[in-house]
Parts: sequence; C-alpha cells; structure tokens
Amino acid sequence: MHLFLTSSPCTESPQEVQLPFILNPANRFVEYLRGCGFAHRPGVLVCADPEAHAHNDRMLREFGDALAWAGMPLSGFTVLDSRNPTQASSCIAGAAFVMLAGGHVPTQNRFLHAVGLKTALRSFDGTVVGISAGSMNAAQTVYAQPEERGESLDPDYNRFPEGLGLTRIQVLPHLNMVRHTMLDGRRLFEDITFPDSHGHTFLAIPDGSFVYADGNHTLLCGEGWQIRDGRMTQLTSDGQETGLEG
Repeated sequence: MHLFLTSSPCTESPQEVQLPFILNPANRFVEYLRGCGFAHRPGVLVCADPEAHAHNDRMLREFGDALAWAGMPLSGFTVLDSRNPTQASSCIAGAAFVMLAGGHVPTQNRFLHAVGLKTALRSFDGTVVGISAGSMNAAQTVYAQPEERGESLDPDYNRFPEGLGLTRIQVLPHLNMVRHTMLDGRRLFEDITFPDSHGHTFLAIPDGSFVYADGNHTLLCGEGWQIRDGRMTQLTSDGQETGLEG
C-alpha cells in the first residue's frame, strides 16, 4: 500500500485553469503520487458525512478533475456514503485508489466502522490518500482533537477512538489554521491538546505538508511538529523531509 496522510492536498488553481482547485505540488506531493501507478484505474472516495450527498458528489467531481489535470485520471470514481453502505468491500476490492475525505472526525469514524472499512482495507494494496479527518481516522488509535463547541467539555466525548489501523501516526492537520484557536473558552493546543499528549505522540502539520509511507519507509514531507508529553517541537521545515516510524 502507498499511504498519504495530508492536511489538505490541494491549492488554489492558477487563473488560467478552470478548476476549483488543483493538487498541491509542494514538498513533492504530486511527484510521489504519480509514482504510485493508479492512473486509469478505478477509485473510491470515502465520505466524512454519509448523509451529505450533494457535498460528497461535488467532492467526487472536483477531486476527480484535479487528479486528471495532474495527469492521473481515474477510469471511474465512486463515492461511498449512506447511499451504498453495503458495497464498501466490493468498492474497495475493485479499486486502485482510495481517498478518505475530510470533515468531522467522530462522524466519519462512526461511518467507517459501520460499513466495515477497516476489514475491507486489510488486503488493499493500492494507494490511500487521507485528507484532514481521513488522515486522522487512518491511525490505529485516532486522536480526535476536539473541534466543535462543547466537545472539549463533554465527559462522554471519545478523544481516542479506534481507527482504520493503516498507521500508528496520529496526525493533527491544518496547523496553519488552528494553532491559536480558542475552543470552549480555552486554548485548543496549550489547554486541551498538550495535556492530551501525555503518553501519546501527535504529528501536527500545516496544509501542504504530508506523510508518505510505501510499506518500507515512512517520510514526513514539509513542515511538521511533534507534540508529546505536553511539549511541541519542530521536526522539519517546508521543503525538508525526514524519516518517521509509521
């Protein structure tokens, strides 16, 4: 399996390109993706919200167009949501490319388990691209960083649900956007995430950075920060790569 854990794999389109967005070439993302060999084969987009059908269909079209523009067109692209939940195994079995969409982590996590995606991916040997929540839910044990109002105060909110088991890396995406966010009257990182990191290691990345694993090596590509035991340490800067234990 080729596994990409991204914050966001996209960037604004050049003015002459009539697409909502294109794949972000920063830190060799497009180069690594092209090397996976899934072009002209089927793909599956696994939703974050199974009931958001219009949004899921739009993401399917827009990501399909972005892949095609980058020279990696798919022969077919299917969305997996509440309209076809019993088809998870057959969709994955027939695909060479799987995209795990971004959205609300707990909502997506419940759907992934409801449709048996962990089992369906067990023998998958194609390419998986996680986006934001999808990257977080790819972990063996997810860190579902509180995001919505009230989640950080809710004693029943599960911050460490079981994930898909594709990696041990617990990604925190959109560092550039959420680093100084306030949630429930507290600082998201210093007052919520740092205490949660005791006994855990989180990898915080901004948009444009990603983790790439090919079964033999795991690389952090671009800027990344380790959060562990209440401390945040920079591992890499933009344009740099370093090996990780995946």
